[in-house]
Amino acid sequence: MSQYAPLPTTVAELQALVLEQQTSIENMAREIAARDDEIERLKAQIDKLRRMYFGSKSEKLARQIDKLEAQLEDLTAGQGAAEARGPRDKASKDPPNRGPTREPLPPHLPRDEIELTPDSTCPICATAMQLLGKDVSEQLARVAAAFKVIRTIRHKLCCPDCGHIKQPAMPSLPIEHSIAHPSLLADIAVSKFADHQPLYRQSEIAARDGVTLDRGSMGRWLGQIAELCVPLVEAIQRYALIPGKVHVDDTPVAVLAPGNGKTVTGRFWVYVRDDRRSGSAEPAAVWFDFSSDRKGVHPQTRLAAFHGIVQADAYSGFDQLYASGEIHEAACWDQYLEYGFMRRIGRSTLCAQALDASASQHKSCRSQRIQKGKEIGFRLP
Repeated sequence: MSQYAPLPTTVAELQALVLEQQTSIENMAREIAARDDEIERLKAQIDKLRRMYFGSKSEKLARQIDKLEAQLEDLTAGQGAAEARGPRDKASKDPPNRGPTREPLPPHLPRDEIELTPDSTCPICATAMQLLGKDVSEQLARVAAAFKVIRTIRHKLCCPDCGHIKQPAMPSLPIEHSIAHPSLLADIAVSKFADHQPLYRQSEIAARDGVTLDRGSMGRWLGQIAELCVPLVEAIQRYALIPGKVHVDDTPVAVLAPGNGKTVTGRFWVYVRDDRRSGSAEPAAVWFDFSSDRKGVHPQTRLAAFHGIVQADAYSGFDQLYASGEIHEAACWDQYLEYGFMRRIGRSTLCAQALDASASQHKSCRSQRIQKGKEIGFRLP
């Protein structure tokens, strides 16, 4: 039985139906065009925000970008729903012979080829047909992660003469006597710390595959993984803080206070070693440190044995680092107007004149950025 309503039987009714369909298509095209315009406007806003040279209140800018990204996702979802409801009027909007606008799929991905070949005999005259060409299309597929059990069977051998028993040793595991394979441990850690999937959600995802992963067990595994990674973290710390040049910054982070269920503000300190833009061939490294407050004693302790250049902002907690002369300050240019601390680098008249001229140019650029921010409805800090 047909899913469509019966067609009209008179010419007048058919004409009315065609006009109705044309109107519906035109309305749908206008709706999609409006969504396209809004999507492009949001993309432009996001691009401008990402390119802005922002300072100490970058967390607010990040939240603004996240909000725009969410709006963009909603609009694109609505666009897809509109396209699924009916055909898009491509003839009226798309120029002829326009190539595909989507980016090609990454060449490093494996390809599973499905070849479809028609019958080689011509259905009209029964002559053997020759190859004319081929059309190739590609779709991006995803192989869902799947659980599997790895059984390690260690056979025992016994000597019938002397009774000696021999058996291969059990392969080493990150967590001995545990059911967790290294691949599972890696997936849990990456899902939690890189993809922000809490353990209870990971437990629910595993349950859909009929696998029970206890949150308590996963928590203990993460603690054991963290302990196993201590030597690696310490090696990264030593490498990142090799005397020379390091970039130091901090950002607030909400921490759950034990006992009362409330959150307090802690600090993540980031130490970055990366001179690739200056032509260095040495690998970059980032080391994170946590503290419960923002006292200057934390970077002062971590950099006690450091000498060289520290690139940092105008936070007063760094001042003690420069007192001995072993550490030189590469000050934050964006905060020069507010604090004037870049004058510490040089005391000469020529240096002061150069800084004043640069500051004037910097103020002009900042004014332009503020004006651009107003145009897109965002106020710079």
